[in-house]
Parts: sequence; structure tokens; C-alpha cells
Amino acid sequence: MQPCRLAAFDLACRRGDRVLLRGLSFELAPGEALQLGGPNGIGKSSLIRMLAGLLRPFHGHVEHSGGLALSDERAALDAHRPLGEALDFWRRIDGAGPPTADFGLEDLLDVPVRFLSTGQRKRAALARLAGSGAQVWLLDEPLNGLDTHWGASAQAAIEAHRAAGGIAVIASHQPLDLKRLRTIHLLDYQP
Repeated sequence: MQPCRLAAFDLACRRGDRVLLRGLSFELAPGEALQLGGPNGIGKSSLIRMLAGLLRPFHGHVEHSGGLALSDERAALDAHRPLGEALDFWRRIDGAGPPTADFGLEDLLDVPVRFLSTGQRKRAALARLAGSGAQVWLLDEPLNGLDTHWGASAQAAIEAHRAAGGIAVIASHQPLDLKRLRTIHLLDYQP
């Protein structure tokens, strides 16, 4: 895996007329993980979207090296295609291979994405992310909809990604069982 880096400098986020957060800075190197914590509506998803380059910061800037991949509430999988075809589409786009982690999808590859349960769609989205080849993973509520077993598997995949030199930023109000996890509480950055 190529060396990667993700850094935020004096970020501020505004949604409508409301400033959600300001003065947020951090830097992540290979193998590091950061949890963005706080209650619903605090700005975790907005911050993840800023880091992904999908939302422009109200103030400050983001720098990164290495490919970015985002997994959020939208699975980014064609709902009308069988899961196997939907995942193959992204493999061709990303030029990467299958995910190294097991997300228990083998029996679902012929099922159209629209018929998958919430947890199955979440596992499929994580498999897409893991197969992307991106060095920086941006995960918005990755454990939502997952039972205990698949939640542990998702966290094991994050740990394996970090062990290979990747970076993970996880927006979640749920507790995570990851080693050396740094946490930023977004309540500390409210104006």
C-alpha cells in the first residue's frame, strides 16, 4: 500500500445559517484511526463529506495523499442489479480485486440489491469499500444495521486495513472496539 495521509486544518462547517463546528484540526498517518463522536445532528456526516471532498468547508481546508473511499448511508450500489454485478461494477471502476475481508455475501450475489436487508446492504457497502484499493477509508456509521457478529467483522476489516498501512475515519455515536483509536468529540468544536 502506498503511503497515505489525511489532515484537516481549522475546519468549520455550516449547514444553512447554522455553524455546526469550527476550529477542528487533525492529522492522520498510515495505520491510524479516528472516531468522530457526538450526538445525532452534531455534524459527523457533514464532516465526513468534507473530508471526502463532497462538501466544501465553510472555513479551513483538507489535505490528503492516497485514494479515498467513502461508505455512508447510501450504499452506492445499483438497486436493480444483482449484488454480484453491482460489486463487479465498482471493481472494474476501482481497478481493484475482491475485498480481503469476509462480509458473508456469497449466498446473496444473485439477489437484486433492492431486496437486501439493511444489514446486508451495509455489509455490501463495506465490501465495496474494502475492495476499492483506497488507502483512506471514510466510514459514516459503519455499524448501523449490523448485528454483533457482523459488527465485529466490520471492525476486524478496519483493523486489517490499518495494519496494511491504511487510515480510517469513522463517524459514529456507537462505541468501537479498535486499538489505538483516537476520538474527537464534535461537541468540543461547537461555536
